[in-house]
Amino acid sequence: MSDRIFVDADVLVAAHDAGAADKRAIAEQVLRRLWDDKNGVLSVLALQEFYAALVATASPVPRRAAREVIDAYSVWPVTPLEPPDILAASEIEERHRLSFHHAMIVVAARKSRATLLLFERILPARHITGIEIRNPFTSNW
Repeated sequence: MSDRIFVDADVLVAAHDAGAADKRAIAEQVLRRLWDDKNGVLSVLALQEFYAALVATASPVPRRAAREVIDAYSVWPVTPLEPPDILAASEIEERHRLSFHHAMIVVAARKSRATLLLFERILPARHITGIEIRNPFTSNW
């Protein structure tokens, strides 16, 4: 089995952002590869953020179309989050000096058994709790 690769909502949003140009092309390539290799994983948190971004942009996607996109990604393994994950994120937030939200993303990636987290907002590339974190828009992952 291939290593699992956790995708943050930012990558999903970029792939569906008509105004993102270069970023969109990279995100589409990343997601196409993950679809082909069947090793992409998500969390409920990432899907929720993605849906909210789709319907709240300057050029919002109609809600029905946004639901269809969410439904398409729901065939990937999707990690749920629970109250103990909040406590784990709090520890990671404190230990690694991340925002709580970013720590929740790391917890979701760890819980999904991912070895790589594709996440735009943690720079530079680093390892946290055994997960390699890379920005797919600035590095060749």
